[in-house]
Amino acid sequence: MSLTLSFSTLSRWVAVATSLSTVAVFPLQAGAADLYENEAAAIPPAESFDKGRFGGIRQKLHDWNVIVGAGVMYAPKYEGSDEFEFVPIPMISATFGRLTIDPGGLSIDVLEANGFKVTVKGGYELGGGRDEDDSKHLRGLGDIDAGGVVGTKISYETGPLEFYASVDKTIGGSDGLVGQVGANISHHYDRFIFSAGASATFADDNHMESYFGVTAAQSARSGLRQYEAGAGLKRFDIEASVTYMATEHWLVRGQAGVGFLTGDAKDSPIVQDDVQPSAMLMVGYKF
Repeated sequence: MSLTLSFSTLSRWVAVATSLSTVAVFPLQAGAADLYENEAAAIPPAESFDKGRFGGIRQKLHDWNVIVGAGVMYAPKYEGSDEFEFVPIPMISATFGRLTIDPGGLSIDVLEANGFKVTVKGGYELGGGRDEDDSKHLRGLGDIDAGGVVGTKISYETGPLEFYASVDKTIGGSDGLVGQVGANISHHYDRFIFSAGASATFADDNHMESYFGVTAAQSARSGLRQYEAGAGLKRFDIEASVTYMATEHWLVRGQAGVGFLTGDAKDSPIVQDDVQPSAMLMVGYKF
């Protein structure tokens, strides 16, 4: 799953592009590769469908497990906002063996044994950055640029359960380090996949100060009180989703979650509401 998240429109598009779970603090984001790997068992038997619609092109794309889709997300304007907005969501991901390519970059499963998996990744900071124009409450704080990211994830699967821990380093932007630990559970019934998860997100001083701190200069420009945000636990998240496999290729996914900011993040004057609900509806096509 995927751990840092701000809510500028373009960043959210990219973040959910790997979400059909993770350098995102929003658990609504779940990797398209994860969706295919974890939910493939729910796809109806191939004999039930017409395989001739796309000919050889479709067969070659199927080897890469390509998923494309679009939808809409309803979420806070930025992490800690009490204002919400609808955001259109394009999504594309391709997985071949242990390799996954998506708008955020590239990830590789370097080790798989007895339910354990180690994944490394590099690319763009999904959901990174923040624009002060996102909200009147951010005026005077300046923009936070997104950056590159390198990271790793360790997970263990047993039956319907997955436990994981991940860490990601941003290069540029906040230059922050963000970690996440969590667990997911899923259940397949007929054409439906039901899933739920919970996670905790930690961040270092750089990340916390960038997104939740207020310097003396920012305080003078914005009118917010000066505030120093230190490293530690940033938020807890819970989520639930339902995926319906309408055909062998078409799927519809509905997902909802809520995050609870804590510690220095919760106490920041930038934060207007420490409870962060969100919802998403998406239609996808798997080649």
